[in-house]
Amino acid sequence: MEKLYIPQIARAVDATESFEFKEFIGGIETLTPVQGFISIRHAGSFIEVSAKASTIITLTCDRTLVQFNYRLAINACEMILLAEPLPESEYPKEREVETGDLVESLSPNGYFDTATWLYEQLILAIPYPKIAPDAPALNLTDNPNPTLQSEDSIDKRWAALSSLQISE
Repeated sequence: MEKLYIPQIARAVDATESFEFKEFIGGIETLTPVQGFISIRHAGSFIEVSAKASTIITLTCDRTLVQFNYRLAINACEMILLAEPLPESEYPKEREVETGDLVESLSPNGYFDTATWLYEQLILAIPYPKIAPDAPALNLTDNPNPTLQSEDSIDKRWAALSSLQISE
């Protein structure tokens, strides 16, 4: 997958570059090539990237430690701000960062790396925790040993305190 020159996207028909793909993405081990569709639309001060893709990966179940195949599918859309980054010499020594400032941005005259963006979206779509479909369900109980009676499970050191209970 190639990097796209951002000014070239702006000059495309409808300011949009769209293409289908079927290839392996570096950094993520998959059993099948990642296949799908990606569209990058230039909207002046930002680009809008949307993709639908799927592949099959092998995961290890966090509960049973058994490996299983998982169909990883994404339907992602992201807007990326086009802004020239400040030179490091112009950064203030201290700066309060607003939540709105925490956005991804690219240079308007730079490149958009479709493979890296797609890799990031796929990694974020991997489930956590990884539980195999045939893994046994967890049986959560308050009593660690269900065969003991509730009175037997009371620590005997607390028995003296039970005589101090105030009757109502």
